[in-house]
Amino acid sequence: MFLYRRTSGRLGHTVPGLGPILLLDHVGAKSGVKRTAPLIYVEDGEDVVLVGSKGGFPKNPAWFYNLKANPETTVQIKGERRPVRARIAGAEERGRLWGKAVEVYPGYRTYQARAGREIPLVILEPR
Repeated sequence: MFLYRRTSGRLGHTVPGLGPILLLDHVGAKSGVKRTAPLIYVEDGEDVVLVGSKGGFPKNPAWFYNLKANPETTVQIKGERRPVRARIAGAEERGRLWGKAVEVYPGYRTYQARAGREIPLVILEPR
């Protein structure tokens, strides 16, 4: 994360075998501690979509719960910091966006197969 921020994403935005990476700031739902997570993202017009896969584990990632509790946040994509508001994709949106997510990172199919839950998609809308 340090190199991503320091180089405005020149180092860290793209990683071989993965999709594009952003830095998500989020505040702990219980702790109130500010954290940053590097995550693959999908562009959808002005929105950015995150996949709550946690590598196919049975539980959602911590950042997912943190965004549910504190949806107003920021992301950094390359050198640009953007204020965003998070919301969970509805069923219709999810159908459309899941296909885009798998195009960006095909490994999500494997994660979905082993997760034992529907992997949520989180839409980050500009604010």
